[in-house]
Amino acid sequence: MTTSYLDRGEGRIAYEVAGEGPLVVCVPGMGDLRSAFRFTVPALLGAGYRVAAMDLRGHGESDDGFTAYDDPALASDIRALVAHLGGPALLIGNSMGAASSIIAAAEQPELVAGLALMGPWVRDPKPNPVMRLVQRVMLVKPWGPAAWRAFYKTLYPGRRPDDLASHVDRIGAAMRRGDHWRSFARTTTTSHAPVEARLDDVRAPALVVMGEKDPDFPDPAAEARFAAERLHGELLMVPDSGHYPQADSPDVVNPAVLTFAAKVFG
Repeated sequence: MTTSYLDRGEGRIAYEVAGEGPLVVCVPGMGDLRSAFRFTVPALLGAGYRVAAMDLRGHGESDDGFTAYDDPALASDIRALVAHLGGPALLIGNSMGAASSIIAAAEQPELVAGLALMGPWVRDPKPNPVMRLVQRVMLVKPWGPAAWRAFYKTLYPGRRPDDLASHVDRIGAAMRRGDHWRSFARTTTTSHAPVEARLDDVRAPALVVMGEKDPDFPDPAAEARFAAERLHGELLMVPDSGHYPQADSPDVVNPAVLTFAAKVFG
């Protein structure tokens, strides 16, 4: 698909769109690319949806130079893209992309038909001084980009897609574009408190998908239940899956997403 750009004033957001039918917008997580949904998009296109996948600010083919790189800022980009493409849309968000999708649904419910949330961050974790120090060290050049790529692989503790190495290479190449590394470092400082504050304002149907081995959470099942209960949504726990269930277990996740999408647009 051809890359298109949405002008957001301070810079452009890169996205690609294909297909005909109800709109689905895929939003990746921090430090990732829109190709995180490389196994999701074909299934949606085959089922008759118009599918857009976007890059975050300062990620992939999007621009640097934005004032903010946090959850509310990404939520505003999601809302702008849906409005530009003609919503309402089913939002499929991963990690930070899921967090910002929740804010978007709370702020402009008329634009969001449903939420499919993969490994969602819906609240801030408990403070961990050791991890905070590790993060600070990891974000320092020249070893920072290599450290992130190594860390990214650990988020696949169980099943791994066959093309994981090439996907990680694409992430590394993207982070060398422009001022992307600085943009990524700023993105890591985001707080998910604004997400938790808006959970009860979401009226769109929701599907929470969590890998049973997701290393981002001390207790993935408990975190998934918390999110699903607060959103009054459905819950799918994926065996042997990590933080990217749509990529490591598309055979499990795609059928669930297609069933959910049919309900949303039915």
